[in-house]
Amino acid sequence: MFEQKPYAPSCDKNTDPILEVLKLYLPEQKSLLEFGAGTGQHAIAMAPHFPNIVWTISDREENHKGIQLWLQDFPRVNLRGPLSFDIDRDTFPEGHFDTVFTANTLHILSWEQNLKLYSLLGESLPNESLFLVYGAFNYNGNFTSESNQRFEQWLKNRDPKSGIRDFESVSSELFKVGFDLIRDHEMPANNRLLVFKKCR
Repeated sequence: MFEQKPYAPSCDKNTDPILEVLKLYLPEQKSLLEFGAGTGQHAIAMAPHFPNIVWTISDREENHKGIQLWLQDFPRVNLRGPLSFDIDRDTFPEGHFDTVFTANTLHILSWEQNLKLYSLLGESLPNESLFLVYGAFNYNGNFTSESNQRFEQWLKNRDPKSGIRDFESVSSELFKVGFDLIRDHEMPANNRLLVFKKCR
């Protein structure tokens, strides 16, 4: 029986803008872990642009079948995975990664899960590693747009523990585990792409 690949329209919309920013930081990197890859569409689209990088996909096991359908139809020589990485159950994936990339995940995770993720990054990544995170953020406790405020309400209706995270809180917690903010990129549709570097 034919199985339909899962499809996230947002990936088609944001892949190109994200890719342009990643091109600024990834040429020197060798091994990237994508946390919360979802359907796998970002990896499929972006990995060919970075032949120097081994791009490893990770997500909860329930999403692996959909990712494998994408990999089956669009194989990429530098793609690995999917690996299981459930922040509530799994340890940090084995391997030497110098980059972690994630898109639209921090607002899905509870704040406690965010803190666990940051702690794992601090414990597991070597100095000079990059953490690149795409999504919506609040600044000084305020929404940056009415659409983000509506999005927040939609998130809360699904899960009261989810929600758009404060830029200042994310940066502060990552600083505690050794990461400095390198740059905050403005992106389309009221999103940001934050670039952090493990410095200590």
